[in-house]
Amino acid sequence: MIGGGQLARMTHQAAIALGQTLRVLAATPGDPAAQVSPDVVIGAHTDLEALRRAAAGTAALTFDHEHVPTDLLDILVAEGVNVAPAPQALMHAQDKLVMRRRLEELGAPIPRFAEVTDPADVDAFAARVGGPIVVKTARGGYDGRGVTLAKDLAEARETAQRYLADGAPVLVEERVDMRRELSALVARSPFGQGAAWPVVQTVQRDGICVEVIAPAPDLTGDLAAAAEQLGLRLAGELGVVGVLAVELFETTDGGLLVNELAMRPHNSGHWTMDGAGTSQFEQHLRAVLDYPLGTTGPIAPVTVMANVLGAPQAPTMAMDERLHHLFARIPDAKVHLYGKSERPGRKIGHVNILGGAHGALDDEAYVADVRERATRAAHWLSHGIWTDGWDPHGE
Repeated sequence: MIGGGQLARMTHQAAIALGQTLRVLAATPGDPAAQVSPDVVIGAHTDLEALRRAAAGTAALTFDHEHVPTDLLDILVAEGVNVAPAPQALMHAQDKLVMRRRLEELGAPIPRFAEVTDPADVDAFAARVGGPIVVKTARGGYDGRGVTLAKDLAEARETAQRYLADGAPVLVEERVDMRRELSALVARSPFGQGAAWPVVQTVQRDGICVEVIAPAPDLTGDLAAAAEQLGLRLAGELGVVGVLAVELFETTDGGLLVNELAMRPHNSGHWTMDGAGTSQFEQHLRAVLDYPLGTTGPIAPVTVMANVLGAPQAPTMAMDERLHHLFARIPDAKVHLYGKSERPGRKIGHVNILGGAHGALDDEAYVADVRERATRAAHWLSHGIWTDGWDPHGE
Protein backbone atom coordinates (compact mmCIF):
# COMPACT_ATOMS: atom_id res chain seq x y z
CA MET A 1 0.00 0.00 0.00
CA ILE A 2 1.41 3.36 -1.07
CA GLY A 3 1.05 5.77 1.84
CA GLY A 4 1.49 5.11 5.52
CA GLY A 5 -1.52 6.90 6.98
CA GLN A 6 -4.44 5.65 9.02
CA LEU A 7 -6.10 3.99 6.02
CA ALA A 8 -3.02 1.80 5.52
CA ARG A 9 -2.91 1.13 9.26
CA MET A 10 -6.49 -0.13 9.30
CA THR A 11 -5.98 -2.08 6.06
CA HIS A 12 -3.05 -3.82 7.76
CA GLN A 13 -5.41 -4.91 10.56
CA ALA A 14 -7.71 -6.49 7.97
CA ALA A 15 -4.76 -8.12 6.17
CA ILE A 16 -3.74 -9.98 9.33
CA ALA A 17 -7.07 -11.81 9.48
CA LEU A 18 -6.69 -12.84 5.82
CA GLY A 19 -3.21 -14.22 6.39
CA GLN A 20 -1.68 -11.46 4.30
CA THR A 21 1.28 -9.18 4.94
CA LEU A 22 0.77 -5.57 3.94
CA ARG A 23 3.96 -3.85 2.86
CA VAL A 24 3.71 -0.09 3.34
CA LEU A 25 5.53 2.71 1.55
CA ALA A 26 5.68 5.31 4.32
CA ALA A 27 7.24 8.75 4.40
CA THR A 28 8.65 8.25 7.92
CA PRO A 29 8.96 5.41 10.46
CA GLY A 30 6.48 7.29 12.64
CA ASP A 31 3.64 7.16 10.11
CA PRO A 32 0.52 5.42 11.49
CA ALA A 33 0.90 2.27 9.34
CA ALA A 34 4.67 2.11 9.75
CA GLN A 35 4.15 1.80 13.51
CA VAL A 36 2.32 -1.51 13.12
CA SER A 37 3.36 -3.15 9.84
CA PRO A 38 6.37 -5.52 9.89
CA ASP A 39 7.20 -4.71 6.25
CA VAL A 40 7.90 -1.02 5.68
CA VAL A 41 9.70 0.82 2.89
CA ILE A 42 10.64 4.40 3.73
CA GLY A 43 10.41 6.73 0.77
CA ALA A 44 8.36 9.25 -1.16
CA HIS A 45 5.37 8.36 -3.32
CA THR A 46 6.87 10.57 -6.03
CA ASP A 47 10.12 8.53 -6.16
CA LEU A 48 10.05 5.80 -8.81
CA GLU A 49 12.77 3.75 -7.10
CA ALA A 50 10.87 3.85 -3.79
CA LEU A 51 7.73 2.71 -5.61
CA ARG A 52 9.69 -0.12 -7.22
CA ARG A 53 11.03 -1.25 -3.83
CA ALA A 54 7.53 -1.24 -2.40
CA ALA A 55 6.10 -3.17 -5.37
CA ALA A 56 8.83 -5.81 -5.65
CA GLY A 57 7.41 -9.31 -5.27
CA THR A 58 3.90 -8.20 -4.30
CA ALA A 59 0.60 -9.65 -5.47
CA ALA A 60 -0.94 -6.19 -5.83
CA LEU A 61 -0.07 -2.55 -5.29
CA THR A 62 -2.80 -0.27 -3.96
CA PHE A 63 -3.18 3.11 -2.27
CA ASP A 64 -3.74 4.92 1.01
CA HIS A 65 -4.12 8.18 -0.99
CA GLU A 66 -4.52 9.25 -4.62
CA HIS A 67 -1.43 11.43 -5.01
CA VAL A 68 0.98 9.03 -6.78
CA PRO A 69 1.84 10.45 -10.24
CA THR A 70 0.15 8.29 -12.86
CA ASP A 71 3.17 8.46 -15.19
CA LEU A 72 5.16 6.58 -12.55
CA LEU A 73 2.36 4.06 -12.15
CA ASP A 74 2.30 3.54 -15.92
CA ILE A 75 5.97 2.53 -15.69
CA LEU A 76 5.19 0.03 -12.94
CA VAL A 77 2.33 -1.44 -14.97
CA ALA A 78 4.67 -1.81 -17.97
CA GLU A 79 7.08 -3.65 -15.67
CA GLY A 80 4.39 -6.16 -14.73
CA VAL A 81 3.13 -4.73 -11.42
CA ASN A 82 -0.55 -5.32 -10.66
CA VAL A 83 -1.67 -1.76 -9.81
CA ALA A 84 -5.19 -1.60 -8.36
CA PRO A 85 -6.91 0.64 -9.14
CA ALA A 86 -5.11 1.13 -12.45
CA PRO A 87 -3.67 4.55 -13.34
CA GLN A 88 -6.42 5.09 -15.93
CA ALA A 89 -9.00 4.86 -13.15
CA LEU A 90 -7.02 6.65 -10.44
CA MET A 91 -6.61 9.79 -12.54
CA HIS A 92 -10.32 10.53 -12.05
CA ALA A 93 -9.75 10.85 -8.30
CA GLN A 94 -6.63 12.99 -8.79
CA ASP A 95 -7.96 15.70 -11.07
CA LYS A 96 -11.41 17.22 -10.63
CA LEU A 97 -11.51 18.53 -14.18
CA VAL A 98 -10.71 15.10 -15.60
CA MET A 99 -13.33 13.61 -13.30
CA ARG A 100 -16.03 16.16 -14.17
CA ARG A 101 -15.47 15.79 -17.92
CA ARG A 102 -15.57 12.01 -17.77
CA LEU A 103 -18.71 11.96 -15.63
CA GLU A 104 -20.32 14.39 -18.06
CA GLU A 105 -19.49 11.98 -20.93
CA LEU A 106 -21.08 9.13 -18.96
CA GLY A 107 -24.25 11.10 -18.32
CA ALA A 108 -23.75 11.02 -14.55
CA PRO A 109 -25.51 13.76 -12.56
CA ILE A 110 -23.02 16.52 -11.70
CA PRO A 111 -23.12 20.24 -10.89
CA ARG A 112 -22.53 22.62 -13.79
CA PHE A 113 -18.82 23.48 -14.02
CA ALA A 114 -16.19 25.22 -16.14
CA GLU A 115 -12.41 25.35 -16.36
CA VAL A 116 -10.82 28.68 -15.39
CA THR A 117 -7.67 29.86 -17.13
CA ASP A 118 -8.34 33.57 -16.61
CA PRO A 119 -10.46 35.46 -14.03
CA ALA A 120 -12.73 36.52 -16.91
CA ASP A 121 -13.85 32.87 -17.11
CA VAL A 122 -15.35 33.27 -13.65
CA ASP A 123 -17.50 36.18 -14.84
CA ALA A 124 -18.76 34.19 -17.82
CA PHE A 125 -19.63 31.15 -15.69
CA ALA A 126 -21.38 33.27 -13.04
CA ALA A 127 -23.49 34.88 -15.75
CA ARG A 128 -24.40 31.44 -17.11
CA VAL A 129 -25.49 29.86 -13.82
CA GLY A 130 -26.99 33.01 -12.30
CA GLY A 131 -26.23 32.02 -8.73
CA PRO A 132 -23.48 31.49 -6.14
CA ILE A 133 -20.40 29.56 -7.21
CA VAL A 134 -17.60 27.46 -5.75
CA VAL A 135 -13.96 27.86 -6.78
CA LYS A 136 -11.74 24.77 -6.62
CA THR A 137 -8.22 23.73 -7.40
CA ALA A 138 -8.42 20.77 -9.76
CA ARG A 139 -5.68 18.81 -8.00
CA GLY A 140 -4.45 18.28 -4.45
CA GLY A 141 -7.32 19.57 -2.32
CA TYR A 142 -8.97 17.52 0.45
CA ASP A 143 -10.72 18.14 3.79
CA GLY A 144 -11.86 21.53 2.53
CA ARG A 145 -8.46 22.65 1.23
CA GLY A 146 -8.48 24.12 -2.25
CA VAL A 147 -12.24 24.77 -2.07
CA THR A 148 -13.74 28.23 -1.60
CA LEU A 149 -17.47 28.88 -1.29
CA ALA A 150 -17.35 32.40 -2.72
CA LYS A 151 -19.68 34.89 -1.03
CA ASP A 152 -19.84 37.01 -4.17
CA LEU A 153 -18.37 37.37 -7.65
CA ALA A 154 -15.49 39.55 -6.45
CA GLU A 155 -14.32 36.90 -4.01
CA ALA A 156 -14.67 34.21 -6.66
CA ARG A 157 -12.50 36.19 -9.09
CA GLU A 158 -9.89 36.95 -6.41
CA THR A 159 -9.75 33.31 -5.30
CA ALA A 160 -9.40 32.02 -8.85
CA GLN A 161 -6.62 34.52 -9.52
CA ARG A 162 -4.79 33.44 -6.36
CA TYR A 163 -5.06 29.75 -7.22
CA LEU A 164 -3.88 30.41 -10.78
CA ALA A 165 -0.93 32.44 -9.50
CA ASP A 166 0.07 29.44 -7.41
CA GLY A 167 0.23 27.38 -10.61
CA ALA A 168 -2.85 25.30 -9.85
CA PRO A 169 -5.42 24.32 -12.50
CA VAL A 170 -8.76 25.81 -11.46
CA LEU A 171 -12.44 25.11 -12.02
CA VAL A 172 -15.67 26.71 -10.90
CA GLU A 173 -18.92 24.96 -10.07
CA GLU A 174 -22.41 26.08 -9.26
CA ARG A 175 -23.14 25.97 -5.55
CA VAL A 176 -25.73 23.25 -5.13
CA ASP A 177 -28.97 23.92 -3.30
CA MET A 178 -28.69 20.77 -1.23
CA ARG A 179 -30.50 19.08 1.60
CA ARG A 180 -27.47 17.17 2.85
CA GLU A 181 -24.38 15.20 1.79
CA LEU A 182 -24.42 11.45 1.21
CA SER A 183 -21.83 8.84 0.34
CA ALA A 184 -22.29 5.70 -1.74
CA LEU A 185 -19.49 3.25 -0.95
CA VAL A 186 -18.99 0.33 -3.31
CA ALA A 187 -16.30 -2.20 -4.18
CA ARG A 188 -15.40 -3.90 -7.46
CA SER A 189 -13.09 -6.83 -8.19
CA PRO A 190 -11.05 -7.48 -11.36
CA PHE A 191 -13.51 -10.27 -12.13
CA GLY A 192 -16.22 -7.61 -12.27
CA GLN A 193 -18.07 -8.52 -9.10
CA GLY A 194 -19.54 -5.51 -7.33
CA ALA A 195 -20.87 -4.89 -3.82
CA ALA A 196 -22.48 -1.84 -2.25
CA TRP A 197 -22.90 -0.84 1.36
CA PRO A 198 -25.97 1.12 2.49
CA VAL A 199 -25.84 4.79 1.50
CA VAL A 200 -24.78 6.97 4.44
CA GLN A 201 -25.23 10.58 5.47
CA THR A 202 -22.05 12.57 6.11
CA VAL A 203 -21.86 15.68 8.26
CA GLN A 204 -19.15 18.22 7.45
CA ARG A 205 -17.72 21.04 9.55
CA ASP A 206 -15.21 23.46 8.02
CA GLY A 207 -14.83 21.08 5.09
CA ILE A 208 -13.96 18.10 7.32
CA CYS A 209 -16.20 15.09 7.87
CA VAL A 210 -17.12 14.96 11.56
CA GLU A 211 -19.92 12.38 11.58
CA VAL A 212 -21.37 9.57 9.46
CA ILE A 213 -24.85 8.08 9.97
CA ALA A 214 -25.31 4.63 8.46
CA PRO A 215 -27.68 4.02 6.81
CA ALA A 216 -28.74 7.57 5.95
CA PRO A 217 -32.01 8.26 7.78
CA ASP A 218 -35.09 9.55 5.96
CA LEU A 219 -33.80 8.39 2.57
CA THR A 220 -36.37 6.91 0.21
CA GLY A 221 -35.77 3.41 -1.03
CA ASP A 222 -35.74 4.64 -4.62
CA LEU A 223 -33.10 7.29 -3.95
CA ALA A 224 -30.95 4.88 -1.93
CA ALA A 225 -31.11 2.32 -4.73
CA ALA A 226 -30.28 5.01 -7.30
CA ALA A 227 -27.20 6.07 -5.32
CA GLU A 228 -25.98 2.47 -4.92
CA GLN A 229 -26.53 1.74 -8.61
CA LEU A 230 -24.73 4.96 -9.57
CA GLY A 231 -21.73 3.94 -7.47
CA LEU A 232 -21.60 0.47 -9.02
CA ARG A 233 -22.03 1.85 -12.53
CA LEU A 234 -19.22 4.38 -12.09
CA ALA A 235 -16.93 1.69 -10.65
CA GLY A 236 -17.50 -0.38 -13.76
CA GLU A 237 -17.32 2.48 -16.28
CA LEU A 238 -14.11 3.87 -14.79
CA GLY A 239 -12.50 0.44 -14.34
CA VAL A 240 -12.09 0.75 -10.58
CA VAL A 241 -10.62 -2.21 -8.67
CA GLY A 242 -11.02 -1.89 -4.92
CA VAL A 243 -13.22 0.43 -2.89
CA LEU A 244 -14.82 3.48 -4.52
CA ALA A 245 -16.49 6.24 -2.50
CA VAL A 246 -18.90 8.44 -4.44
CA GLU A 247 -19.59 11.57 -2.41
CA LEU A 248 -23.01 12.94 -3.29
CA PHE A 249 -25.22 15.97 -2.80
CA GLU A 250 -28.87 15.23 -2.13
CA THR A 251 -30.57 18.27 -3.63
CA THR A 252 -33.59 20.01 -2.16
CA ASP A 253 -35.71 18.80 -5.08
CA GLY A 254 -34.91 15.15 -4.28
CA GLY A 255 -32.11 14.52 -6.80
CA LEU A 256 -28.51 13.37 -6.57
CA LEU A 257 -25.34 15.06 -7.83
CA VAL A 258 -21.81 13.63 -7.71
CA ASN A 259 -19.42 15.80 -5.72
CA GLU A 260 -16.16 13.82 -5.37
CA LEU A 261 -14.68 10.38 -6.03
CA ALA A 262 -12.18 8.50 -3.85
CA MET A 263 -10.65 5.21 -5.06
CA ARG A 264 -9.57 3.76 -1.74
CA PRO A 265 -11.05 3.14 1.69
CA HIS A 266 -12.78 6.34 2.76
CA ASN A 267 -13.72 8.22 5.92
CA SER A 268 -17.41 7.68 5.13
CA GLY A 269 -16.81 3.93 5.35
CA HIS A 270 -15.16 3.74 8.78
CA TRP A 271 -18.51 2.72 10.29
CA THR A 272 -18.21 -0.62 8.45
CA MET A 273 -15.42 -1.74 10.80
CA ASP A 274 -18.02 -2.46 13.47
CA GLY A 275 -21.38 -1.92 11.79
CA ALA A 276 -21.32 -4.02 8.59
CA GLY A 277 -20.88 -7.64 7.65
CA THR A 278 -17.57 -6.84 5.92
CA SER A 279 -15.44 -3.79 6.68
CA GLN A 280 -14.33 -1.56 3.83
CA PHE A 281 -10.70 -2.47 4.60
CA GLU A 282 -11.24 -6.21 4.29
CA GLN A 283 -13.36 -5.63 1.19
CA HIS A 284 -10.65 -3.52 -0.43
CA LEU A 285 -8.17 -6.36 0.10
CA ARG A 286 -10.65 -8.93 -1.21
CA ALA A 287 -11.16 -6.81 -4.31
CA VAL A 288 -7.53 -6.12 -5.18
CA LEU A 289 -6.65 -9.79 -4.58
CA ASP A 290 -9.69 -10.84 -6.65
CA TYR A 291 -11.31 -12.80 -3.85
CA PRO A 292 -15.11 -13.05 -3.86
CA LEU A 293 -16.49 -9.97 -2.12
CA GLY A 294 -18.06 -10.06 1.32
CA THR A 295 -21.54 -9.25 2.54
CA THR A 296 -22.21 -5.55 3.10
CA GLY A 297 -25.41 -5.54 5.14
CA PRO A 298 -25.63 -3.49 8.37
CA ILE A 299 -25.36 -5.26 11.71
CA ALA A 300 -27.48 -2.73 13.63
CA PRO A 301 -30.45 -0.53 12.64
CA VAL A 302 -28.07 2.45 12.74
CA THR A 303 -24.35 2.92 13.28
CA VAL A 304 -22.83 6.35 13.86
CA MET A 305 -19.16 7.14 13.28
CA ALA A 306 -17.72 10.29 14.85
CA ASN A 307 -14.23 11.49 14.00
CA VAL A 308 -11.85 12.30 16.84
CA LEU A 309 -10.30 15.62 15.80
CA GLY A 310 -7.46 17.27 17.66
CA ALA A 311 -8.68 19.99 20.03
CA PRO A 312 -7.52 23.62 19.80
CA GLN A 313 -5.46 22.85 22.90
CA ALA A 314 -4.50 19.27 23.72
CA PRO A 315 -5.95 18.09 27.06
CA THR A 316 -3.59 17.67 30.00
CA MET A 317 -5.22 14.27 30.60
CA ALA A 318 -3.36 11.57 28.66
CA MET A 319 -5.26 9.64 25.98
CA ASP A 320 -4.95 6.44 28.00
CA GLU A 321 -6.84 8.03 30.89
CA ARG A 322 -9.42 9.49 28.52
CA LEU A 323 -10.00 5.99 27.15
CA HIS A 324 -10.38 4.67 30.70
CA HIS A 325 -13.15 7.17 31.46
CA LEU A 326 -14.85 6.70 28.08
CA PHE A 327 -15.10 2.94 28.47
CA ALA A 328 -16.37 3.32 32.03
CA ARG A 329 -19.17 5.59 30.85
CA ILE A 330 -19.91 4.24 27.35
CA PRO A 331 -18.68 0.63 27.41
CA ASP A 332 -20.07 -0.19 23.95
CA ALA A 333 -18.01 2.54 22.25
CA LYS A 334 -15.74 1.11 19.54
CA VAL A 335 -12.59 3.22 19.45
CA HIS A 336 -10.05 3.29 16.62
CA LEU A 337 -6.96 5.44 17.24
CA TYR A 338 -4.41 6.16 14.54
CA GLY A 339 -1.14 6.56 16.44
CA LYS A 340 -0.97 10.28 15.60
CA SER A 341 0.16 13.16 17.76
CA GLU A 342 -2.58 15.60 18.67
CA ARG A 343 -2.84 18.94 16.90
CA PRO A 344 -5.83 21.17 16.18
CA GLY A 345 -8.24 19.70 13.62
CA ARG A 346 -6.13 16.62 12.88
CA LYS A 347 -7.95 13.30 12.49
CA ILE A 348 -6.46 11.21 15.28
CA GLY A 349 -9.11 8.50 15.46
CA HIS A 350 -12.79 7.72 15.28
CA VAL A 351 -15.52 6.20 17.44
CA ASN A 352 -18.30 3.89 16.25
CA ILE A 353 -21.53 3.48 18.20
CA LEU A 354 -24.05 0.83 17.17
CA GLY A 355 -27.69 1.39 17.99
CA GLY A 356 -29.52 -1.30 19.92
CA ALA A 357 -31.39 -3.99 18.01
CA HIS A 358 -34.69 -2.72 19.46
CA GLY A 359 -34.56 0.51 17.47
CA ALA A 360 -35.47 1.54 13.94
CA LEU A 361 -33.94 3.93 11.44
CA ASP A 362 -37.22 5.83 11.10
CA ASP A 363 -37.34 6.50 14.86
CA GLU A 364 -35.93 10.02 15.11
CA ALA A 365 -35.37 9.85 18.86
CA TYR A 366 -33.50 6.56 18.57
CA VAL A 367 -31.21 7.87 15.82
CA ALA A 368 -30.66 11.13 17.71
CA ASP A 369 -29.63 9.20 20.83
CA VAL A 370 -27.03 7.13 18.94
CA ARG A 371 -25.68 10.29 17.28
CA GLU A 372 -25.42 12.09 20.61
CA ARG A 373 -23.53 9.24 22.22
CA ALA A 374 -21.07 8.98 19.32
CA THR A 375 -20.36 12.70 19.13
CA ARG A 376 -20.12 12.92 22.94
CA ALA A 377 -17.58 10.09 22.97
CA ALA A 378 -15.48 11.64 20.19
CA HIS A 379 -15.53 15.07 21.83
CA TRP A 380 -14.40 13.55 25.12
CA LEU A 381 -11.45 11.83 23.44
CA SER A 382 -10.55 15.07 21.65
CA HIS A 383 -10.99 17.57 24.46
CA GLY A 384 -11.09 15.64 27.74
CA ILE A 385 -14.39 17.41 28.45
CA TRP A 386 -17.87 15.85 28.49
CA THR A 387 -20.32 17.86 26.39
CA ASP A 388 -23.07 17.31 28.97
CA GLY A 389 -20.87 18.63 31.79
CA TRP A 390 -20.50 15.27 33.55
CA ASP A 391 -17.60 15.09 35.98
CA PRO A 392 -16.17 11.59 36.50
CA HIS A 393 -14.64 12.67 39.80
CA GLY A 394 -17.69 14.53 41.07
CA GLU A 395 -20.28 13.28 43.52
